[in-house]
Amino acid sequence: MAANKTVVSKRALGEGALACPAPSRRVDEVRGLFRLGRAMFSRLTGYSERAIADWERGKPMSEPARRQIEELARFRDRLAEVVSADTIPGWLDAPNPAFGGLKPLEVIERGEIDRLWSMIFYLESGVPG
Repeated sequence: MAANKTVVSKRALGEGALACPAPSRRVDEVRGLFRLGRAMFSRLTGYSERAIADWERGKPMSEPARRQIEELARFRDRLAEVVSADTIPGWLDAPNPAFGGLKPLEVIERGEIDRLWSMIFYLESGVPG
């Protein structure tokens, strides 16, 4: 696959439209940043393993899926500022007393990623949570 391949939405003909990285490249990139297999990345995104595989093969992504992948990329980047990037995969899948014994992955699956964003804020600011 060409390194600079981009996907342009059908709306790209309109004024101010932007091209975005090809879905396969971006999904691979974000999954690689998390160092997760497809099954765990599927749980993290809330999309099926089949959808992840399809995107990695170049199938177009819906706008909500693209936004979810981008939010997770931002989340991972911020998390890596307060936690060693090497520990993130294990941290996601380990029960955490800060989340009532839930694994951070389970918190995300429940739609409560805001709790993890708050944790990052408190760790960065030094304010006790």
